[in-house]
Amino acid sequence: MAIGDLEQPLCNGDDIVAIATPPGRGGVSILRLSGPNIPAFSQRFIGAIPTDRLAKLTEFREQDGRAIDHGLALYFSAPNSYTGEHVLELHAHGSPVVMQMLVKRCLEFGVRLAKPGEFSERAFLNGRLDLAQAEAVADLIASNTESAARSAFNSLKGDFSEQIHLLVGKVTELRIYVEAAIDFPDEEIDFLGDGDVLARLNNLKDIFLQLKKTAKQGKLLRDGLKVVLTGLPNAGKSSLLNNFANENRAIVSAIPGTTRDVLEQVIQIDGLPIEVIDTAGVRDSTDEIEVEGVKRALAAQRNADLILLVVDDTQSNEHQVNDLLANLPKPIPFIIVRNKIDLSARPAGRSGDNVGVSALTGAGMDELKELVLEKAGYRQIEDSQFIARERHMDAIHRAESMLLNGIAQLTDHQAGELLAEDLLACQHALGEITGEVTSEDLLGLIFGSFCIGK
Repeated sequence: MAIGDLEQPLCNGDDIVAIATPPGRGGVSILRLSGPNIPAFSQRFIGAIPTDRLAKLTEFREQDGRAIDHGLALYFSAPNSYTGEHVLELHAHGSPVVMQMLVKRCLEFGVRLAKPGEFSERAFLNGRLDLAQAEAVADLIASNTESAARSAFNSLKGDFSEQIHLLVGKVTELRIYVEAAIDFPDEEIDFLGDGDVLARLNNLKDIFLQLKKTAKQGKLLRDGLKVVLTGLPNAGKSSLLNNFANENRAIVSAIPGTTRDVLEQVIQIDGLPIEVIDTAGVRDSTDEIEVEGVKRALAAQRNADLILLVVDDTQSNEHQVNDLLANLPKPIPFIIVRNKIDLSARPAGRSGDNVGVSALTGAGMDELKELVLEKAGYRQIEDSQFIARERHMDAIHRAESMLLNGIAQLTDHQAGELLAEDLLACQHALGEITGEVTSEDLLGLIFGSFCIGK
Protein backbone atom coordinates (compact mmCIF):
# COMPACT_ATOMS: atom_id res chain seq x y z
CA MET A 1 0.00 0.00 0.00
CA ALA A 2 1.55 3.30 -1.06
CA ILE A 3 1.77 6.09 1.44
CA GLY A 4 0.26 8.44 -1.13
CA ASP A 5 -2.94 6.43 -1.02
CA LEU A 6 -3.39 7.49 2.56
CA GLU A 7 -3.54 11.15 1.62
CA GLN A 8 -6.87 10.83 -0.16
CA PRO A 9 -10.00 11.31 1.98
CA LEU A 10 -12.63 8.61 2.12
CA CYS A 11 -15.76 8.86 0.00
CA ASN A 12 -18.49 11.05 1.42
CA GLY A 13 -20.06 9.40 4.45
CA ASP A 14 -20.83 10.13 8.04
CA ASP A 15 -18.05 8.26 9.81
CA ILE A 16 -17.29 9.20 13.42
CA VAL A 17 -14.43 8.68 15.85
CA ALA A 18 -13.96 9.17 19.59
CA ILE A 19 -11.74 8.00 22.42
CA ALA A 20 -13.84 5.43 24.28
CA THR A 21 -11.74 5.19 27.45
CA PRO A 22 -11.41 7.76 30.26
CA PRO A 23 -8.74 10.47 29.88
CA GLY A 24 -5.40 9.84 31.53
CA ARG A 25 -2.55 7.36 31.40
CA GLY A 26 -3.01 3.61 31.58
CA GLY A 27 -2.08 0.30 30.09
CA VAL A 28 -4.57 0.50 27.21
CA SER A 29 -6.75 3.16 25.60
CA ILE A 30 -9.41 2.50 22.97
CA LEU A 31 -10.35 4.54 19.92
CA ARG A 32 -13.78 3.74 18.47
CA LEU A 33 -14.94 4.43 14.90
CA SER A 34 -18.35 3.84 13.31
CA GLY A 35 -19.83 4.48 9.90
CA PRO A 36 -20.37 3.22 6.35
CA ASN A 37 -16.76 3.72 5.20
CA ILE A 38 -15.01 2.00 8.09
CA PRO A 39 -13.96 -1.07 6.00
CA ALA A 40 -12.25 1.26 3.50
CA PHE A 41 -10.68 3.25 6.34
CA SER A 42 -9.35 0.06 7.92
CA GLN A 43 -7.93 -1.19 4.62
CA ARG A 44 -6.08 2.07 4.03
CA PHE A 45 -4.95 2.80 7.58
CA ILE A 46 -3.79 -0.61 8.79
CA GLY A 47 -3.61 -2.40 5.45
CA ALA A 48 -6.41 -4.88 6.10
CA ILE A 49 -9.96 -5.38 7.25
CA PRO A 50 -9.60 -7.58 10.34
CA THR A 51 -11.61 -10.77 10.56
CA ASP A 52 -14.92 -10.04 12.25
CA ARG A 53 -14.57 -10.04 16.05
CA LEU A 54 -11.00 -11.35 15.94
CA ALA A 55 -8.28 -9.06 17.34
CA LYS A 56 -5.46 -8.25 14.91
CA LEU A 57 -2.02 -7.07 16.02
CA THR A 58 -1.01 -4.18 13.80
CA GLU A 59 0.91 -0.90 13.55
CA PHE A 60 -0.68 2.54 13.42
CA ARG A 61 1.27 4.88 11.15
CA GLU A 62 1.49 8.57 10.33
CA GLN A 63 0.80 9.80 6.81
CA ASP A 64 4.54 9.74 6.04
CA GLY A 65 4.84 6.13 7.21
CA ARG A 66 6.33 6.74 10.64
CA ALA A 67 4.89 4.47 13.33
CA ILE A 68 2.65 6.06 15.96
CA ASP A 69 2.17 2.89 18.02
CA HIS A 70 1.36 -0.77 17.67
CA GLY A 71 -1.70 -2.41 19.17
CA LEU A 72 -4.86 -4.33 18.40
CA ALA A 73 -7.57 -3.68 15.82
CA LEU A 74 -11.00 -5.19 16.43
CA TYR A 75 -13.65 -5.05 13.69
CA PHE A 76 -17.45 -5.52 13.88
CA SER A 77 -19.29 -5.58 10.58
CA ALA A 78 -22.78 -4.11 10.17
CA PRO A 79 -25.40 -4.79 11.36
CA ASN A 80 -23.87 -6.94 14.12
CA SER A 81 -22.21 -4.16 16.06
CA TYR A 82 -23.08 -1.82 18.90
CA THR A 83 -24.23 0.95 16.55
CA GLY A 84 -25.60 -1.29 13.80
CA GLU A 85 -22.94 0.17 11.47
CA HIS A 86 -19.43 -1.01 10.68
CA VAL A 87 -17.36 -0.42 13.83
CA LEU A 88 -13.59 -0.52 14.31
CA GLU A 89 -11.80 -0.30 17.65
CA LEU A 90 -8.11 0.55 17.86
CA HIS A 91 -6.50 -0.58 21.12
CA ALA A 92 -3.28 1.36 21.74
CA HIS A 93 -1.05 2.10 24.71
CA GLY A 94 -2.75 4.36 27.23
CA SER A 95 -0.99 7.61 26.46
CA PRO A 96 -3.08 10.78 25.93
CA VAL A 97 -0.51 11.94 23.34
CA VAL A 98 -0.73 8.68 21.38
CA MET A 99 -4.53 8.80 21.41
CA GLN A 100 -4.58 12.38 20.14
CA MET A 101 -2.16 11.41 17.35
CA LEU A 102 -4.48 8.56 16.36
CA VAL A 103 -7.53 10.84 16.41
CA LYS A 104 -5.69 13.34 14.22
CA ARG A 105 -4.79 10.54 11.81
CA CYS A 106 -8.45 9.51 11.56
CA LEU A 107 -9.53 13.09 10.86
CA GLU A 108 -7.09 13.21 7.94
CA PHE A 109 -9.18 10.49 6.29
CA GLY A 110 -12.35 12.59 6.55
CA VAL A 111 -13.70 10.89 9.68
CA ARG A 112 -15.24 13.45 12.02
CA LEU A 113 -15.28 13.69 15.80
CA ALA A 114 -18.33 12.09 17.42
CA LYS A 115 -20.78 14.18 19.37
CA PRO A 116 -21.65 13.24 22.98
CA GLY A 117 -23.65 10.01 22.96
CA GLU A 118 -23.58 9.68 19.19
CA PHE A 119 -22.59 5.99 19.19
CA SER A 120 -25.56 5.16 21.43
CA GLU A 121 -27.82 7.45 19.40
CA ARG A 122 -26.90 5.55 16.26
CA ALA A 123 -27.58 2.28 18.08
CA PHE A 124 -31.07 3.62 18.88
CA LEU A 125 -31.74 4.96 15.38
CA ASN A 126 -30.58 1.67 13.83
CA GLY A 127 -32.79 -0.41 16.10
CA ARG A 128 -30.01 -1.97 18.17
CA LEU A 129 -31.35 -0.42 21.38
CA ASP A 130 -34.61 1.25 22.29
CA LEU A 131 -34.52 4.58 24.10
CA ALA A 132 -34.82 3.16 27.61
CA GLN A 133 -31.97 0.74 26.91
CA ALA A 134 -29.81 3.52 25.46
CA GLU A 135 -30.35 5.61 28.59
CA ALA A 136 -29.43 2.58 30.69
CA VAL A 137 -25.99 2.59 29.03
CA ALA A 138 -25.27 6.01 30.52
CA ASP A 139 -26.84 5.02 33.84
CA LEU A 140 -24.68 1.89 34.06
CA ILE A 141 -21.55 3.95 33.44
CA ALA A 142 -22.62 6.52 36.07
CA SER A 143 -23.79 4.02 38.72
CA ASN A 144 -22.07 4.42 42.07
CA THR A 145 -23.49 1.45 43.96
CA GLU A 146 -23.66 -2.25 43.15
CA SER A 147 -27.47 -2.18 43.29
CA ALA A 148 -27.65 0.74 40.87
CA ALA A 149 -25.28 -1.04 38.49
CA ARG A 150 -27.34 -4.26 38.57
CA SER A 151 -30.56 -2.33 37.97
CA ALA A 152 -29.05 -0.35 35.10
CA PHE A 153 -27.86 -3.60 33.51
CA ASN A 154 -31.36 -5.06 33.85
CA SER A 155 -32.70 -2.06 31.94
CA LEU A 156 -29.91 -2.37 29.36
CA LYS A 157 -30.81 -5.97 28.62
CA GLY A 158 -34.46 -4.94 28.17
CA ASP A 159 -36.29 -5.78 31.40
CA PHE A 160 -37.88 -2.32 31.74
CA SER A 161 -38.69 -2.13 28.02
CA GLU A 162 -40.32 -5.56 28.12
CA GLN A 163 -42.68 -4.45 30.89
CA ILE A 164 -43.58 -1.33 28.92
CA HIS A 165 -44.16 -3.32 25.71
CA LEU A 166 -46.42 -5.80 27.53
CA LEU A 167 -48.44 -2.95 29.02
CA VAL A 168 -48.68 -1.14 25.68
CA GLY A 169 -49.90 -4.39 24.14
CA LYS A 170 -52.70 -4.73 26.71
CA VAL A 171 -53.73 -1.07 26.27
CA THR A 172 -53.70 -1.39 22.46
CA GLU A 173 -55.69 -4.62 22.53
CA LEU A 174 -58.35 -3.06 24.74
CA ARG A 175 -58.49 0.10 22.61
CA ILE A 176 -59.08 -1.98 19.47
CA TYR A 177 -61.84 -3.89 21.28
CA VAL A 178 -63.53 -0.64 22.36
CA GLU A 179 -63.26 0.85 18.87
CA ALA A 180 -64.76 -2.31 17.38
CA ALA A 181 -67.70 -2.11 19.82
CA ILE A 182 -68.26 1.51 18.77
CA ASP A 183 -68.13 0.61 15.07
CA PHE A 184 -70.83 -2.08 15.44
CA PRO A 185 -73.51 -0.42 17.60
CA ASP A 186 -76.33 -2.57 16.16
CA GLU A 187 -75.06 -5.76 17.77
CA GLU A 188 -77.45 -7.20 20.36
CA ILE A 189 -74.71 -7.47 22.96
CA ASP A 190 -73.62 -4.30 24.76
CA PHE A 191 -69.88 -4.93 24.64
CA LEU A 192 -69.05 -1.76 26.59
CA GLY A 193 -71.58 -2.39 29.30
CA ASP A 194 -71.12 -6.11 29.92
CA GLY A 195 -68.47 -5.57 32.63
CA ASP A 196 -65.57 -7.11 30.71
CA VAL A 197 -64.14 -3.76 29.58
CA LEU A 198 -64.29 -2.32 33.09
CA ALA A 199 -62.61 -5.42 34.50
CA ARG A 200 -59.80 -5.12 31.96
CA LEU A 201 -59.43 -1.42 32.74
CA ASN A 202 -59.15 -2.18 36.46
CA ASN A 203 -56.55 -4.84 35.69
CA LEU A 204 -54.54 -2.22 33.81
CA LYS A 205 -54.87 0.10 36.80
CA ASP A 206 -53.33 -2.59 39.03
CA ILE A 207 -50.46 -3.08 36.57
CA PHE A 208 -49.78 0.66 36.60
CA LEU A 209 -49.69 0.66 40.39
CA GLN A 210 -47.00 -2.03 40.45
CA LEU A 211 -45.07 -0.40 37.61
CA LYS A 212 -44.98 2.92 39.48
CA LYS A 213 -43.64 1.24 42.61
CA THR A 214 -40.86 -0.52 40.72
CA ALA A 215 -40.00 2.58 38.68
CA LYS A 216 -39.81 4.67 41.86
CA GLN A 217 -37.25 2.25 43.26
CA GLY A 218 -35.28 2.49 40.02
CA LYS A 219 -35.34 6.29 40.10
CA LEU A 220 -34.12 6.30 43.70
CA LEU A 221 -31.23 4.01 42.75
CA ARG A 222 -30.30 6.28 39.84
CA ASP A 223 -30.72 9.69 41.47
CA GLY A 224 -30.04 8.75 45.08
CA LEU A 225 -31.44 10.53 48.11
CA LYS A 226 -30.43 13.96 49.35
CA VAL A 227 -30.51 14.05 53.17
CA VAL A 228 -29.84 17.34 54.97
CA LEU A 229 -28.76 17.54 58.61
CA THR A 230 -30.10 20.64 60.33
CA GLY A 231 -30.74 21.97 63.82
CA LEU A 232 -29.30 24.30 66.43
CA PRO A 233 -25.53 24.70 66.82
CA ASN A 234 -23.75 22.01 68.83
CA ALA A 235 -26.56 19.46 68.43
CA GLY A 236 -24.09 16.94 66.99
CA LYS A 237 -24.79 17.24 63.24
CA SER A 238 -21.12 16.93 62.29
CA SER A 239 -20.67 13.95 64.59
CA LEU A 240 -23.68 12.35 62.92
CA LEU A 241 -22.17 12.95 59.48
CA ASN A 242 -18.92 11.33 60.64
CA ASN A 243 -20.85 8.33 61.91
CA PHE A 244 -22.69 7.98 58.60
CA ALA A 245 -19.40 8.26 56.70
CA ASN A 246 -17.52 6.00 59.12
CA GLU A 247 -14.65 8.51 59.12
CA ASN A 248 -13.80 11.93 60.55
CA ARG A 249 -15.21 13.85 57.60
CA ALA A 250 -16.29 16.97 59.52
CA ILE A 251 -14.56 18.97 62.25
CA VAL A 252 -16.20 18.34 65.61
CA SER A 253 -15.86 20.86 68.41
CA ALA A 254 -17.66 21.81 71.61
CA ILE A 255 -17.62 25.40 70.37
CA PRO A 256 -21.03 26.29 68.86
CA GLY A 257 -20.99 27.34 65.19
CA THR A 258 -17.95 25.30 64.15
CA THR A 259 -19.60 24.33 60.85
CA ARG A 260 -19.84 27.41 58.65
CA ASP A 261 -20.37 25.89 55.22
CA VAL A 262 -22.20 22.99 53.57
CA LEU A 263 -20.31 19.68 53.80
CA GLU A 264 -21.36 16.71 51.67
CA GLN A 265 -20.67 12.99 51.94
CA VAL A 266 -22.06 10.21 49.74
CA ILE A 267 -22.83 6.96 51.55
CA GLN A 268 -25.00 3.95 50.74
CA ILE A 269 -27.55 2.10 52.80
CA ASP A 270 -28.75 -1.26 51.44
CA GLY A 271 -27.57 -0.25 47.97
CA LEU A 272 -29.28 3.16 47.94
CA PRO A 273 -26.84 6.05 47.28
CA ILE A 274 -27.43 8.81 49.80
CA GLU A 275 -25.87 12.27 49.81
CA VAL A 276 -25.68 13.37 53.45
CA ILE A 277 -25.29 17.14 53.80
CA ASP A 278 -24.06 18.71 57.03
CA THR A 279 -25.04 22.37 57.45
CA ALA A 280 -24.35 25.23 59.82
CA GLY A 281 -26.41 25.43 62.99
CA VAL A 282 -29.47 27.61 62.45
CA ARG A 283 -29.54 30.58 64.83
CA ASP A 284 -29.48 34.40 64.82
CA SER A 285 -25.96 35.77 64.60
CA THR A 286 -24.06 38.97 63.92
CA ASP A 287 -21.06 37.09 62.56
CA GLU A 288 -21.01 37.71 58.80
CA ILE A 289 -19.57 34.29 57.97
CA GLU A 290 -22.02 32.46 60.23
CA VAL A 291 -24.95 34.40 58.73
CA GLU A 292 -23.88 33.22 55.27
CA GLY A 293 -23.58 29.66 56.60
CA VAL A 294 -27.16 29.82 57.93
CA LYS A 295 -28.39 31.08 54.54
CA ARG A 296 -26.75 28.11 52.86
CA ALA A 297 -28.21 25.76 55.44
CA LEU A 298 -31.73 27.03 54.74
CA ALA A 299 -31.16 26.73 50.98
CA ALA A 300 -30.00 23.13 51.46
CA GLN A 301 -33.17 22.36 53.40
CA ARG A 302 -35.34 23.57 50.53
CA ASN A 303 -33.54 21.26 48.08
CA ALA A 304 -33.59 18.19 50.35
CA ASP A 305 -35.44 14.94 49.78
CA LEU A 306 -35.39 14.29 53.53
CA ILE A 307 -34.45 16.45 56.51
CA LEU A 308 -32.90 15.11 59.68
CA LEU A 309 -33.63 17.59 62.47
CA VAL A 310 -30.83 16.93 64.96
CA VAL A 311 -31.48 18.03 68.55
CA ASP A 312 -29.34 17.75 71.68
CA ASP A 313 -31.34 15.39 73.88
CA THR A 314 -29.63 16.71 77.01
CA GLN A 315 -30.85 20.28 76.46
CA SER A 316 -33.84 20.37 74.13
CA ASN A 317 -37.48 20.55 75.18
CA GLU A 318 -40.65 19.90 73.19
CA HIS A 319 -41.44 23.59 72.77
CA GLN A 320 -38.01 24.16 71.21
CA VAL A 321 -38.38 21.10 68.95
CA ASN A 322 -41.83 22.24 67.77
CA ASP A 323 -40.45 25.68 66.93
CA LEU A 324 -37.70 24.10 64.86
CA LEU A 325 -40.20 21.85 63.08
CA ALA A 326 -42.45 24.81 62.29
CA ASN A 327 -39.60 26.46 60.39
CA LEU A 328 -38.79 23.47 58.20
CA PRO A 329 -39.84 23.78 54.54
CA LYS A 330 -43.06 21.99 53.64
CA PRO A 331 -43.87 19.34 52.49
CA ILE A 332 -40.38 17.81 52.70
CA PRO A 333 -40.45 14.75 55.01
CA PHE A 334 -38.39 14.87 58.18
CA ILE A 335 -37.01 12.75 61.03
CA ILE A 336 -36.29 14.08 64.51
CA VAL A 337 -32.90 12.75 65.56
CA ARG A 338 -32.51 12.99 69.35
CA ASN A 339 -28.75 12.86 69.67
CA LYS A 340 -26.47 12.36 72.70
CA ILE A 341 -28.60 9.68 74.34
CA ASP A 342 -25.40 8.37 75.90
CA LEU A 343 -25.68 11.43 78.16
CA SER A 344 -29.46 11.77 78.45
CA ALA A 345 -30.24 8.12 79.22
CA ARG A 346 -33.00 8.02 76.56
CA PRO A 347 -33.31 4.49 75.11
CA ALA A 348 -31.91 4.00 71.63
CA GLY A 349 -34.33 3.39 68.80
CA ARG A 350 -37.39 4.70 67.08
CA SER A 351 -40.65 6.12 68.32
CA GLY A 352 -42.75 7.41 65.42
CA ASP A 353 -40.72 10.04 63.57
CA ASN A 354 -38.28 10.29 66.50
CA VAL A 355 -35.07 8.27 66.76
CA GLY A 356 -32.82 8.25 69.81
CA VAL A 357 -29.18 7.95 68.79
CA SER A 358 -25.68 8.54 70.00
CA ALA A 359 -23.47 9.74 67.19
CA LEU A 360 -20.54 9.08 69.55
CA THR A 361 -21.24 5.42 70.37
CA GLY A 362 -23.37 4.50 67.35
CA ALA A 363 -26.37 3.47 69.45
CA GLY A 364 -29.64 3.81 67.51
CA MET A 365 -27.91 4.38 64.14
CA ASP A 366 -29.26 1.17 62.60
CA GLU A 367 -32.80 2.20 63.50
CA LEU A 368 -32.17 5.67 62.04
CA LYS A 369 -30.95 4.18 58.76
CA GLU A 370 -34.02 1.94 58.57
CA LEU A 371 -36.30 4.96 59.06
CA VAL A 372 -34.41 6.91 56.37
CA LEU A 373 -35.10 4.11 53.88
CA GLU A 374 -38.73 3.93 54.99
CA LYS A 375 -39.22 7.67 54.53
CA ALA A 376 -37.67 7.42 51.06
CA GLY A 377 -40.07 4.61 50.15
CA TYR A 378 -37.15 2.34 49.34
CA ARG A 379 -37.03 -1.40 49.70
CA GLN A 380 -33.97 -3.55 49.25
CA ILE A 381 -32.96 -4.47 45.73
CA GLU A 382 -34.78 -7.27 43.93
CA ASP A 383 -33.63 -9.27 40.92
CA SER A 384 -36.45 -7.74 38.84
CA GLN A 385 -35.40 -4.15 39.65
CA PHE A 386 -34.69 -1.78 36.75
CA ILE A 387 -33.29 1.73 36.60
CA ALA A 388 -35.65 4.65 35.87
CA ARG A 389 -35.45 8.38 35.20
CA GLU A 390 -37.64 11.36 35.91
CA ARG A 391 -38.94 11.39 32.33
CA HIS A 392 -39.99 7.74 32.69
CA MET A 393 -41.92 8.53 35.86
CA ASP A 394 -43.57 11.50 34.14
CA ALA A 395 -44.63 9.37 31.17
CA ILE A 396 -46.01 6.64 33.45
CA HIS A 397 -47.99 9.19 35.49
CA ARG A 398 -49.45 10.76 32.34
CA ALA A 399 -50.36 7.37 30.91
CA GLU A 400 -52.02 6.35 34.18
CA SER A 401 -53.92 9.65 34.26
CA MET A 402 -55.30 8.94 30.78
CA LEU A 403 -56.33 5.45 31.87
CA LEU A 404 -58.13 6.75 34.97
CA ASN A 405 -59.84 9.41 32.89
CA GLY A 406 -60.99 6.70 30.47
CA ILE A 407 -62.41 4.64 33.34
CA ALA A 408 -64.37 7.70 34.46
CA GLN A 409 -65.69 8.25 30.92
CA LEU A 410 -66.95 4.67 30.81
CA THR A 411 -68.45 4.43 34.30
CA ASP A 412 -69.96 7.92 34.45
CA HIS A 413 -71.01 8.57 30.87
CA GLN A 414 -70.73 5.29 28.91
CA ALA A 415 -68.68 7.36 26.46
CA GLY A 416 -66.88 4.72 24.44
CA GLU A 417 -65.41 7.21 21.95
CA LEU A 418 -63.78 9.23 24.73
CA LEU A 419 -62.51 6.04 26.37
CA ALA A 420 -60.85 5.02 23.09
CA GLU A 421 -59.18 8.44 22.81
CA ASP A 422 -57.87 8.20 26.37
CA LEU A 423 -56.49 4.72 25.72
CA LEU A 424 -54.72 6.02 22.60
CA ALA A 425 -53.20 8.88 24.62
CA CYS A 426 -52.18 6.34 27.29
CA GLN A 427 -50.50 4.23 24.61
CA HIS A 428 -48.58 7.24 23.21
CA ALA A 429 -47.35 8.32 26.66
CA LEU A 430 -45.94 4.85 27.30
CA GLY A 431 -44.37 4.86 23.83
CA GLU A 432 -42.26 7.86 24.85
CA ILE A 433 -40.35 5.65 27.30
CA THR A 434 -38.99 3.24 24.69
CA GLY A 435 -38.79 5.81 21.90
CA GLU A 436 -41.69 4.56 19.79
CA VAL A 437 -43.06 8.08 20.21
CA THR A 438 -40.31 10.69 20.41
CA SER A 439 -38.98 14.00 19.10
CA GLU A 440 -35.65 15.36 17.91
CA ASP A 441 -35.49 17.70 20.90
CA LEU A 442 -35.87 14.80 23.32
CA LEU A 443 -33.14 12.79 21.59
CA GLY A 444 -30.79 15.76 21.72
CA LEU A 445 -31.46 16.24 25.41
CA ILE A 446 -30.91 12.57 26.26
CA PHE A 447 -27.84 11.77 24.18
CA GLY A 448 -26.24 15.17 24.78
CA SER A 449 -25.68 14.14 28.40
CA PHE A 450 -23.64 11.04 27.43
CA CYS A 451 -19.87 10.84 27.41
CA ILE A 452 -18.21 11.43 24.03
CA GLY A 453 -17.08 7.86 23.33
CA LYS A 454 -20.43 6.24 24.10
